Amino acid sequence: FYPGKMIYSVYIINKAGGLIYNEQFNYNKQVEECTFSQHPIPLLLSVDAGRVVVKFGECGNVKPGFSIMSINKAPVNGTFTRSGQPIMEVVNDPKAYPLTVSFGRGKIGANEKLMLASTFHSLYAISSKISPVEKSSGIRMMETDEFVLHCFQTITGVKFFIIVDHKQTACEPLLHRIYQLYTDYVLKNPFYLIDMPIRCELFDQNMKKIIDQVERANVYNSATLS
Repeated sequence: FYPGKMIYSVYIINKAGGLIYNEQFNYNKQVEECTFSQHPIPLLLSVDAGRVVVKFGECGNVKPGFSIMSINKAPVNGTFTRSGQPIMEVVNDPKAYPLTVSFGRGKIGANEKLMLASTFHSLYAISSKISPVEKSSGIRMMETDEFVLHCFQTITGVKFFIIVDHKQTACEPLLHRIYQLYTDYVLKNPFYLIDMPIRCELFDQNMKKIIDQVERANVYNSATLS
């Protein structure tokens, strides 16, 4: 991720589990290059959301979720090489080797965002039911090797969650500030229909303003925000 960039994305999910807002502020542009001398390669690939994605296996820093960005230094176009040949045909052709393939993580597609929102909504509900704590509030934080997810649910069931770097602190106040923006610029908008996708320029502008302030300070401090 870009140096100093701590907040990767913001999601808002309605009470039914539908994605009504998402903004991806920073994403990983890291590119990893692997040279394969012969077929088969130690990676299981598949076509997903208009990309050729690693589903299983590792090669150096390349892990599941990475997609093919170029073959033999030539950038690919979705699931095709620059010359128009399907990438999967090239990778599965023993005569095409050796191959130098670059992998990276691109921006999440629209369908993937919808699936992510729906999956998290289901996990949240499951965690609330299986928790040994009575009247559990559900998932408030999930931590992985590469990021941390923080979530806040309102009393009406709307979920706000952010995906941030491990170094980002005081995420709960940030979530509450985003909720305040939601009530000020979305719910008070007479043209907004509850639980529908958010299309509000003032909301977008103030969201980006807060994210910029947080990233400049590297830590959230409500006293510094206007």
